[in-house]
Amino acid sequence: MKRGNAFQKRRGEGRAREPGEFEQKLLDVRRVARVTAGGKRFSFRTVVVVGDRLGRVGVGVRKGQDVRGAVEKSVRDAKKNLIQVVVTSKGSIPHEVYGKSGSARIFLKPAPEGRGIIAGGAVRTVVDLAGYKNIIGKILSRSGNKLNNARAAIEALKKLKSPKKKAEEPRVPKEEDVATDDAAKADVLHNE
Repeated sequence: MKRGNAFQKRRGEGRAREPGEFEQKLLDVRRVARVTAGGKRFSFRTVVVVGDRLGRVGVGVRKGQDVRGAVEKSVRDAKKNLIQVVVTSKGSIPHEVYGKSGSARIFLKPAPEGRGIIAGGAVRTVVDLAGYKNIIGKILSRSGNKLNNARAAIEALKKLKSPKKKAEEPRVPKEEDVATDDAAKADVLHNE
């Protein structure tokens, strides 16, 4: 067995996922304090992104007494806040879009096939777990807050509209069109 295969199996990448199963990535862990009469009480705040790489993605944030408990709460919160996004056949988005959350502003743009994910930080994690293969993302603000950047990416993805498919039905001429066509033919015949 190769070393790479053993590593993949430990991480769970070698197995096929069941439908409805989500992948999760931890974006941020912070220690927060609440001041009480006896001193400070510390807890942990975690930010988690979950997605199935098939068009569903969500961001969750919760606090807990330990990191593991906070992560579990964040995953439950992210699953409650899932959104369905539009993924084109090329693995990109149909059009350019902006997103804003707090002071964070981001810009998402479709990329040509084979280009890959060109984005950084929390935006990269969100679009990757949503299932995009070719996308360009840019954080426009100087915000280093991963939670706001991830929420801005979600807001941008909510604004996407699916591309309209053109109907292949033949156009039925209206009565006015037929009347003007007959008048045009009669005029042409009259001039000859």
